[in-house]
Amino acid sequence: MGKLANLRELEKPLKALANKWRLAILQYLKRKKETPVNEIAREIKLSIKATSKHLLILSALGIIESNQRSLQVFYHIVEAQTPSVHPIISLL
Repeated sequence: MGKLANLRELEKPLKALANKWRLAILQYLKRKKETPVNEIAREIKLSIKATSKHLLILSALGIIESNQRSLQVFYHIVEAQTPSVHPIISLL
C-alpha cells in the first residue's frame, strides 16, 4: 500500500506538467525568474484568463508561488520543489 500511495503523490505533479501551456509557463519563468501574469500570457500567446488557470494549477501543487505588488501578481518557480518536478524543470 505504501508504494501505491507514493505513486499517487507522484501522479499529481506529473499530470500538471503533462500540458504544453504549463511547460511553456515554467520555461518562461525559469528564464525570467519572476514576472507578472500579463507578461507570461503575452509570451506564451494565451489569454490572461487561461494563463491564470494554468498558474493556479501549478501554484496549488507548490511548483510556483505568487507575490502581489500593487495591482500586479508576480509569479516565480519555488526553489524547493517536489522531488519529482525538479528533473523536469531542469530540462526546460
